[in-house]
Amino acid sequence: MKAIFMLSIPAVATIFAFVSLLTIPLRSVQGKVPPNEKAIKEVKEGKRKVAYASWWGFDPEDATEALQAAIDSGAPKVVVENMGRPWIVSRTIKLRSNQEIVFEKGVIVEAKEGAFLGKGDCLFLAALQRNITIIGYGAVLRMRKLDYTKPPYEKAEWRHALSIRSCENVRVFGLTLASSGGDGIYLGVAKRGVPNSNIHIKDVICVDNYRQGISVISAENVLMENVVMRDTSGTPPMAGIDFEPNDPTEVLSNIVMRNCTVQNNSGDGFAFYLHNLNSTSRPISIRLEGCRSIGNRRSVSISIGNSKEKTVGGIIEFVDCKFESSEGAGIHIAQKPPFGCKVRFVRCEISDAALKQPNQSPIVFASARGNFEPVGGVEFVDCVVRDKFERLPMAFFNPAGVELTDVVGTLTLIRNGQATKFELTRRLINEWFPQQAFKAFPKFEVKGAKFIPLFPDARFPQGISSNARLRGLAEFLVWANAGEKVTFTLKVLPVGKVDVRPAKVTVTTPSGKVIGMKEAVAESDNEYEFVADETGAFKIACDAGNATVTLSKCTHRFCLFAGEGIFYFLGTVGDFFFLVPKGVREFGVKVMGGDGTELVKVIVRDGVGRVVAEQDNIAVGQFVITRESGESDEVFSIRFERPSVGVLEDFFVQLQGIPPLLAPVKEALLKPY
Repeated sequence: MKAIFMLSIPAVATIFAFVSLLTIPLRSVQGKVPPNEKAIKEVKEGKRKVAYASWWGFDPEDATEALQAAIDSGAPKVVVENMGRPWIVSRTIKLRSNQEIVFEKGVIVEAKEGAFLGKGDCLFLAALQRNITIIGYGAVLRMRKLDYTKPPYEKAEWRHALSIRSCENVRVFGLTLASSGGDGIYLGVAKRGVPNSNIHIKDVICVDNYRQGISVISAENVLMENVVMRDTSGTPPMAGIDFEPNDPTEVLSNIVMRNCTVQNNSGDGFAFYLHNLNSTSRPISIRLEGCRSIGNRRSVSISIGNSKEKTVGGIIEFVDCKFESSEGAGIHIAQKPPFGCKVRFVRCEISDAALKQPNQSPIVFASARGNFEPVGGVEFVDCVVRDKFERLPMAFFNPAGVELTDVVGTLTLIRNGQATKFELTRRLINEWFPQQAFKAFPKFEVKGAKFIPLFPDARFPQGISSNARLRGLAEFLVWANAGEKVTFTLKVLPVGKVDVRPAKVTVTTPSGKVIGMKEAVAESDNEYEFVADETGAFKIACDAGNATVTLSKCTHRFCLFAGEGIFYFLGTVGDFFFLVPKGVREFGVKVMGGDGTELVKVIVRDGVGRVVAEQDNIAVGQFVITRESGESDEVFSIRFERPSVGVLEDFFVQLQGIPPLLAPVKEALLKPY
């Protein structure tokens, strides 16, 4: 007779439930969950391709170790379960290659209170990884933005919710990234020269972040679809999305945004700050399709370097986009020259821009003090402006006094139900802005130019001194014969009460060899010497960042040199000398003060000391000087004095149509040959 062992239905259910706890997610957990060693072992042995994060335990007070261990397990797929309580983490969770992470609906991963004290502590980080998929429809990654604005936290803008640096093949779907101490998503660099590549962000919401919804620093082959970036506030730029490389080697290539929305950000909606790219950078390519900007400071802002050397090539396109209810301009384009990167708006619509600023037009172009190239290079194809005020659809804010050119296409202005179509021609632009430009002169080409002394017999037994404070990158040309020892002194001074880093100093020989010198320390007399290995003009360069540089003494003749055409002075007074070469009958001297009340008085004298131009309190101005004859070289002087009103601080000078050299004494002048 065989005994038959039978279980009641309730008993079977109990055992089944117990076994299930070993392999399926736990729900509504009230206390700690211990690790499931059997499941962990099977993951390690490769028997399980899908792992649940709670197998490594769950502590509702701090689940950092369990979550990181699950990701480090190497499982091809990790599921982060909805435990009924947030996954609290106290340090950055590092993502790994070749893994899919699924956050179940309702999951919250939350930064622990009092943690993330480091200025760059992110909630999630992927650096130099590849093949990562993050899916989180209905899940939230949340930090504690308000906590980071007060002690014990140091002020910082890099506590991102998700930081992706130099990664390849990354997909982020469905997540909400909220209340970070930096950006919702940061696409940056972990290794110089390695951009992010093949990035797909879809159905993501970035909300209430401190600096940006999304920052794109360096990336190629990026697709963003149905992404919402809203309610950014805290520290500038506070944009919905900001394209802002940090270095000329970084990349913005083949980036597409499709059906994305930026809304109610304290800064701009779509921001493009491209001054750190230049003519040596890879051309950019960014396209926005069917995107919307609603209620941001400005819907679109684009700012690019204003010279052939400083502007990047490529194209930015907006197709079928809508720009609505911005506080200021719907489109704001600053400093962008007509060459380099092109900008196109195709079938785009601007509506209700700057309703509280009736003097502000819906579209604004702007130059900046220190710009010397024209602004423009923008095409509008069948675009519409809906406006309630009697104002032009376009404005040109022009403190640099340059020209607006190469703005073409068609704009239809709709006001009070009436539509007016404008063909954007050169003639129309000139009608709208009749006083837009100073006289243009051909730029003196310094690339490849050779210089010799204008007064070769002059001698300087005591050396030459100068009081000129040049801000940022300061350049000087020093003439020496082969075999002579050149000594010079550089002084770097701060602007305001800020710390100044040691400044890089180089000497470039007449044949183009670059020699690195010791760095210049702030508020010290930094002495240098070198022996000329050839005869000619040696270029001394000192990059002081925001500080100023003075070449206070040199054994040899030298000139201040503006390789990019602009002298940037701070608080400098006195006389300087410049050459008007033979064959030049007319030339220009353009002068601009700094912002606001930063003005300067300028006096220009000809070769016999006669005053040919004088102006006090210059904010922006141009002297056009015509000589009686251009049959010979002539030395002019320019004198800088304090203005009768305002203050003498920052000011810019451009010598137009003549060599960009200013000598502290006449006999030190060099001339091209």
